Amino acid sequence: MVKIMGKGESNAISKGKKLIILGFVTIAFIFVIYGRFQDPELMTPSAIETIQRIAIGFYITLIASFGAIAFGMYRYHKGKVESKGKDLSTIIAITTWNSKSRKIFVATFVGYGIFFSLISGTLVYQPEVNFITHYGATIPSGFIAPCCDGPGYMPKIIVYLTEHVGLQIIPINLVLQVIVSYLVGLNTAIAVNAYTISKKGSGMSTIGAATGLFIACPTCAGTFLSIFIGTASGIALSVALAQMQTLFIAISIPILFVIPFVMARKLRNPDGSCKINSMK
Repeated sequence: MVKIMGKGESNAISKGKKLIILGFVTIAFIFVIYGRFQDPELMTPSAIETIQRIAIGFYITLIASFGAIAFGMYRYHKGKVESKGKDLSTIIAITTWNSKSRKIFVATFVGYGIFFSLISGTLVYQPEVNFITHYGATIPSGFIAPCCDGPGYMPKIIVYLTEHVGLQIIPINLVLQVIVSYLVGLNTAIAVNAYTISKKGSGMSTIGAATGLFIACPTCAGTFLSIFIGTASGIALSVALAQMQTLFIAISIPILFVIPFVMARKLRNPDGSCKINSMK
């Protein structure tokens, strides 16, 4: 007998979806709006202070949007688990709701996020450069650079932590880092459960994660390949890959999004229920 979803469960799923959509729409909106302030001619002494305040508001709104998306994902996830349906999205929710999967997800999300930060240039370590000497920086210190670059690349947050370690937070990289890290964490949590039942299912997840690695730093591919094919060839390849950044985004995120549904089929009983106990 098919369980009919209760009103409370349906409301939780619906409200979760709305919060997720609201968060992403808001992020897209502030990217577009702030892009209108990227004209160098607007950077007059009288306007800089105003645009600086707008930049602060940008990040406050961005953080609030992340919060809305996270809370929306939680409500949607919980609603799916409580509904005990037999669709693939419910199987994914049940599979990742147990304590073991949560720990795997959090560890992967944080670990991959840190790794992504390193290769994307968000976390900067330059032992050969002294920030005090080269940039006249005060240690520690930080500031927001309000202008000027394309939509999504401004405003930047620059932080000097030590003479050789700093942060360069670019909005589009930050958003991509959160999305890709979440999807990699989700894939890993499901893959571990799928591997327990079947010896297959994790390979494509690895491909998706590796592709996602180059979203914010496609030139890293040239760095790795230069070890094998020579520095000059590696640099040439890096330039080519940098120009294909949109293609890497288009490939990696859909792969990471689709694979959980592929693996969920392996965790489905013949009657459509999930093989994993969500409370285990």
